[in-house]
Amino acid sequence: MGSLIVLPVGLFLLGFPIYVVLLAASAVTVLAVMNVPPLVIHQIMYGGVANYALLAVPFFIFAGELMNRCGVTERLVQWVMCLTGHIRGSLGLTTIASSTMLGAVSGSSPATVAAIGKTLYEPLLRSGYGQPFALGLVTSSGSIAIVIPPSIAMILYGASAEQSIPKLFIAGILPGFLIALLMGLYVLFWIRRRGAAAATEQGAGDGHADVGLGAATVRASGALAMPVIVLLGIYLGFFSPTEAGGVACLYAMLLGRYVYRSVTWRQILEAASDSAFLTGQVLVIVASAAVFAWILTVQGIPQSLIAWVEAAQLTPVMFLLAVNVLLLVLGCFIDPTSAILVLTPILAPIVQSLGIDLVHFGVVMTVNLSIGMFTPPFGLNIFVAQSVLDAKLSDIYRGLFGFFVAQVIALLIITYVPGLSLYLVDAV
Repeated sequence: MGSLIVLPVGLFLLGFPIYVVLLAASAVTVLAVMNVPPLVIHQIMYGGVANYALLAVPFFIFAGELMNRCGVTERLVQWVMCLTGHIRGSLGLTTIASSTMLGAVSGSSPATVAAIGKTLYEPLLRSGYGQPFALGLVTSSGSIAIVIPPSIAMILYGASAEQSIPKLFIAGILPGFLIALLMGLYVLFWIRRRGAAAATEQGAGDGHADVGLGAATVRASGALAMPVIVLLGIYLGFFSPTEAGGVACLYAMLLGRYVYRSVTWRQILEAASDSAFLTGQVLVIVASAAVFAWILTVQGIPQSLIAWVEAAQLTPVMFLLAVNVLLLVLGCFIDPTSAILVLTPILAPIVQSLGIDLVHFGVVMTVNLSIGMFTPPFGLNIFVAQSVLDAKLSDIYRGLFGFFVAQVIALLIITYVPGLSLYLVDAV
């Protein structure tokens, strides 16, 4: 067991990439413990990525890259400002709503933080929000992109747990909105308590609030239509999630090149190159995690854990609480992709044995790991905000606590009210 616990933990603490950690532990176990030929590693790595559902990953990554280069952020922000400009605290609410919508377009939490930060961070400061609060708001609101569909994290979970990706997508809608709602309530509470951002916000967004709602809707309609086309196409049976990714790529390409005229063919090729690099990063982890998960299964680890849970007489409530704590801690140190691919094969059998719906559990797992994206010390969104906004880590940390509490409250509601995730699933 040392090769499956001590070795990977040691390599991780030494700073090795997660795929190296998984492959090294798997190779040592196969060579030193298991009586199987080493060729099995290559076969299982290939089998891990030879999954039709995973074809959606490069498609949605490419579509997100294209949309980020098309200038959709400013259009979405302008549209949201027209809806919220009359509300005290509108700029804070705009940040959250724009992050939610941009997440539905790009599916990338770091990209959402970068785009929204560049657009709204300075207006937030000018409106009196204060640097720590503005940094915390921008950094944490980007995490919603992982939960709201189309979500790459849910695609990976669906492939690992053998669950329906369309069901996971629709299950993430209401939880994503709940997170945004509670964050918005915290913004309003903070403003009421501090008396900030009272009178200067109407013009804070560089004139966004002065544009008519009709004109803003027309300007943003192309971006707003993309998640609608993707999700409706899936649920009406026009195409599968994988085919929806291809449709999203084509739509983003045509929108940016011929409608917005904001990207050239050269920039589209650059986006394709960047997407290929990101896809390679994801899929090498998928392949490595497949080997590690196979070894755990062959060694009977999930079965042993199920027996332990039964012996300990853990109820679903107690188990979900323990999983939430585990995932919140792990999310501080490793990225959602790695956590999902490593932990899902271990946890899914236990979840089934306790009678917990695997679609609901997928949402719980995704929300947990989305919180980890902005949790110190290694939340990726923190470092993106630090780089893009030229901010101090100490200032970002100080602004995150209230948003962390708001999202943990949302997590508890999502965890213990499964109907929130499953209502739309059952209704479709």
